[in-house]
Amino acid sequence: MKRTPFIAGNWKMNGTREQAAKLSAAIKPQAGVDVVLCPPFLHISAIVGTCAIGAQDVSDRDDGAFTGDVSAKMLADMGCRYVIVGHSERRQYHRETDALVSAKAAKAMEAGLIPIICVGETKAEREAGLTEAVIETQIAGSVPAGATGQNIVIAYEPVWAIGTGLVASIDQIAQVHAQIRGLLEKRLADGGILRIIYGGSVKADNAAEILGLDDVDGALVGGASLKAESFVEIIRAVKV
Repeated sequence: MKRTPFIAGNWKMNGTREQAAKLSAAIKPQAGVDVVLCPPFLHISAIVGTCAIGAQDVSDRDDGAFTGDVSAKMLADMGCRYVIVGHSERRQYHRETDALVSAKAAKAMEAGLIPIICVGETKAEREAGLTEAVIETQIAGSVPAGATGQNIVIAYEPVWAIGTGLVASIDQIAQVHAQIRGLLEKRLADGGILRIIYGGSVKADNAAEILGLDDVDGALVGGASLKAESFVEIIRAVKV
């Protein structure tokens, strides 16, 4: 089964409702590529056009007295199809553990959402030669029971390359994606069709080379997704 390329724009905590509507209207998907926009919660209803919608986070609870949280059922009701879980910024600033990421992903799956589960090493871990061990631990702890090649997406995002302008080398990206593919093929019967995307300062000028790698099925784009022209260039860099 061929893996459909997947490009997601993570807008993080940026923009007004009006800006979200204008930006989404200016993004034209390419045939054969799944394009997902992940705006702040408040702007989900402002998204227009033909792109799928994703959220940037989700609660590990169904409902109740959890002030400020948003449940998977609420996101599905708003029209979301995807949700990012375990982004490095959530792990770093909100102390999210692999167990919590797994619980959030499980709730997303129960609600019919596809979680984009993020994994990646810090600069210190990379320099200490711990990348492979970190990735193996995060995959084991963050991917919930019931996951298949079709109901989750994995995003490899080296923490040291997010928002820094640094980009992992082509060899580094290829090595980690191959490792993740191997881990998923051992764990899941259909791990070979699961999409693994790369996130870490992906831009129009480096997208084609990154997206051309065998086990890279797309990208999780941060800053470059906030400008329609650059995001569309990344989408067009996909070979279909």
